Amino acid sequence: MKRRLAALLAALQLLVCSVSAAEHNMEFPDSYDPEIWNPNLPVSYEPIKQEEPDRSFSIVLSFTGDMLLASLHGKRAAGNFLDYAAKQDLNYFLQNVRSIFEADDFTVANLENVLTDRTLTPKEKDTAPAYWFCAPTANAEILTSSGVEAVSLANNHTGDYGTKGYSDTVKAVTGAGLEYGGNQRTFYLEKGGFRIAVICHGLWNEGQAGDIVRRLNAAEADSDFQIVLYHGGKEGVHTPEPWKIRASRRLVDSGADLVLGNHPHVLQPREIYREKEIVYSLGNFCFGGSRRPENRTIIYQLTLRIEDGKLAETTSELIPCYVHTGEKANNYCPALITDDLQRQQVLDFMDGKVKLPC
Repeated sequence: MKRRLAALLAALQLLVCSVSAAEHNMEFPDSYDPEIWNPNLPVSYEPIKQEEPDRSFSIVLSFTGDMLLASLHGKRAAGNFLDYAAKQDLNYFLQNVRSIFEADDFTVANLENVLTDRTLTPKEKDTAPAYWFCAPTANAEILTSSGVEAVSLANNHTGDYGTKGYSDTVKAVTGAGLEYGGNQRTFYLEKGGFRIAVICHGLWNEGQAGDIVRRLNAAEADSDFQIVLYHGGKEGVHTPEPWKIRASRRLVDSGADLVLGNHPHVLQPREIYREKEIVYSLGNFCFGGSRRPENRTIIYQLTLRIEDGKLAETTSELIPCYVHTGEKANNYCPALITDDLQRQQVLDFMDGKVKLPC
């Protein structure tokens, strides 16, 4: 009786071990030896080590001057921008700088024309001479095909065809996947949890700095770094007006980490004010508003080094460029300046060492 009971207990133990092994996806040995294998003993293993996320990274942003991807009244004429657009692929225009824009994290341009597929009535203007620029909405692809992520619409030409033209332009850029900023709209760029506010606004007189300051104060609560990209000042001069200098410095005093200007259609120098950078004019870039624009511009590139979620270092680079590469007239195709003397002339001008960039 005892033998039969012992055999029965051994068989039950063997059955339990088999079920336990199956549950643990383990093979049961042919001959069971509790000294060799016992499923009731705790299993020891090395814990999987999870690497800590790298909290150090860089954010690279590129900014350009005026991009006017249109022609006067949206009409095609021999040699004008829309004539080139009809004959070339849309990725033609920024082909020489695409590698820079695609290598950075964000590229921001000033888009200075209306995009619409409708026939709209031009807005009346009291300035002389006056100009109106528009182009088909498909021209937004010129930007998206070459690594541009965002545009400023806070300038004097996105309103050329009234509220309808502005609304069409907003729909065109957002439909193409571009972010945008305007006089009433701040946009944000983010990487790794670090948030950058870009405040686009007109600056046509010193008093308008107050409007920008209010937007700065509002954006500061939602961002880690604040950039002002304004549009204004006198056209065709290489020296910023005293009022524009005062207004730009006021923006830094009010919390701007970087101030960039547009509208003069030529370069104006930069300065370091209270350890912050001000560039008074980035000049033209891809510019369909003139057949013979001054042929010097820059890409302003900002690099932010982030460590443990905080800004550790800020550096910048000025990349000298030609506005066009046509021999006698604008071919609307900017390119990097490779000639050392010409590059240095632009850099010396931007640092106030010479009077003209070319």
